[in-house]
Amino acid sequence: MEISHLQKLTIPVADQDKAKAFYVDTLGFEVRNDTPLPMGNNARWIEVAPAGGQASFVLCNWMPDAPHVVNVMLQTKNTDADVESLRQAGLTVDDPMQTPWGKQATFSDPDGNTFVLTDGAS
Repeated sequence: MEISHLQKLTIPVADQDKAKAFYVDTLGFEVRNDTPLPMGNNARWIEVAPAGGQASFVLCNWMPDAPHVVNVMLQTKNTDADVESLRQAGLTVDDPMQTPWGKQATFSDPDGNTFVLTDGAS
């Protein structure tokens, strides 16, 4: 096997515009693609990612039975500062907790997908 990295992760969302605004405006991700799809319901292929990140999220509304993603880990340089920033943006974020592998805090997107901010080693 020659798998080298995670490329894309599908994030199920109900409203692509609302999700795009959350990932771009709240989390600071960049839009890598926003293209119409022939899936009906005005579906689009929307990819967002942290600036300079290798993997991207595909914000998918055309698979209504897709399960939520759980505890996707997002690397940060400063968990405490990011938690404060997310709280100021109106998000509920668990208090940061020191673990043997770094400080971590969890939060959810508007669709209930959960994420873990971590400043631990990648």
